[in-house]
Amino acid sequence: MTVKPQFSSQPGAHERQLIRCADNPLFPAQRRHVIQIEVTQAQRHDAEEAQAFQTDFRTLLQRAIELDPQADSDVILKLKEDIDHTYERCCGLGGDRQEIKTALRKLLEHVMRAVWHGAANDPAAQANLREEELAREAHFQLLELPFIADLIRPDSPIGPDELIPSLLSESAESVAAALELFDADHLIVLCRDARALLEALPQAPAELATAWARLAQLEARQHAGSRLTPD
Repeated sequence: MTVKPQFSSQPGAHERQLIRCADNPLFPAQRRHVIQIEVTQAQRHDAEEAQAFQTDFRTLLQRAIELDPQADSDVILKLKEDIDHTYERCCGLGGDRQEIKTALRKLLEHVMRAVWHGAANDPAAQANLREEELAREAHFQLLELPFIADLIRPDSPIGPDELIPSLLSESAESVAAALELFDADHLIVLCRDARALLEALPQAPAELATAWARLAQLEARQHAGSRLTPD
């Protein structure tokens, strides 16, 4: 009897990808057969990432505490950029990271006060800051979806050859968010290859109902985009 691997209740990025693959007919047979040693290795990798993150977070916290309100704009903007990047990293970690995310938001507010102070007499700069803050909040909301946090990592555990089966396995909400990341040309290729994958599988359509629904979602977005494109 095959022993099923033991997954974590709050997995990190690498373990999450194994969960997507496990017993999933959209993935190649070798990839969908996940064994415990793979899970253990992924958990170790995720734990090492979390440990490195904690070290970097403490360093970032110290930089923010020591920030001189009169510091050069380059110093302030670099710190803001690093906080944004650290928030992205945090969203991809396993476990409950809400406390750290809250702390990072407070750090960002602290730094943004200095940024706003620098734009005090510049209406154009203030307008840009308001637009930036709205975009950041929208981005942070997307990052609450683990699939998005995994997808946008520079070292994403979702390889190019696993993007389509992963997309087709996700919730409608996650796919809708992911669609914001693809341009029209990429979406055409995704739709073509996703349809080819599903049509080549031996499973009955009813067994792949979720995957076909996600394909319909992708194709609806593609067709909507093509109607908006001028001839």
